[in-house]
Amino acid sequence: MERIAEWLHEKNPGLDGPIDPDEDLIEARLIDSMDFLEFVDLLEELSGRSIDLQEVTIDDFRTLGRVRQRFLSAAG
Repeated sequence: MERIAEWLHEKNPGLDGPIDPDEDLIEARLIDSMDFLEFVDLLEELSGRSIDLQEVTIDDFRTLGRVRQRFLSAAG
């Protein structure tokens, strides 16, 4: 999760402090449509798995907690 937080801070230079695991990344505009595919690439790199965009919903990317549960846990 540290690398994801770093990436979000790189994309949002005005962002200070930690990102709450329940913060809505999309509503807060921390991820926008221009960065979305890069974010998916990062998750694929970190998880070691390909993400089929036909099998996920936008809610799977909405919070850090959900990202962890959906893509970075062993059961994901």
